Amino acid sequence: MTTESQRVVIYTDGACRGNPGPGGWGAAMRYRGVERTLCGGEPHTTNNRMELMAAIEALRALKRPCPVDLFTDSRYVQQGIQSWLKGWKAKGWKTASKEPVKNKDLWQALDEQTQRHDVRWHWVKGHAGHEGNELADQLANQGLEQALAEERAK
Repeated sequence: MTTESQRVVIYTDGACRGNPGPGGWGAAMRYRGVERTLCGGEPHTTNNRMELMAAIEALRALKRPCPVDLFTDSRYVQQGIQSWLKGWKAKGWKTASKEPVKNKDLWQALDEQTQRHDVRWHWVKGHAGHEGNELADQLANQGLEQALAEERAK
């Protein structure tokens, strides 16, 4: 039986300047009082892809299977993982309207990572002063700035 103190708490966020445009993702991870932060970005992406990348990379960073509480301000991620994913998989990665699922590569990667862990998904309102979400937002913007700097350096 997992106690609440044994759960990893993760806050994720994505950011994009233009959609599509340069983007970043961020994740703040907490376990028993220890915090780890992650961020990254891409020079040409979408906000939804960055929201997915934040969750994927956070779960991928866990070295062993863990019980996780993952907080996102993305309805797309939360609804996708909790409501749509099972149907997409059953329909060969097609939507209810028989269109290919957007961001299939990332949904498959997220599905793979969630198979490793016991994840409870939580939605939080973005930009509402929620400490973990605000930190994840800062990290996503940091990732965006890193992507822009790398692109300029080319």
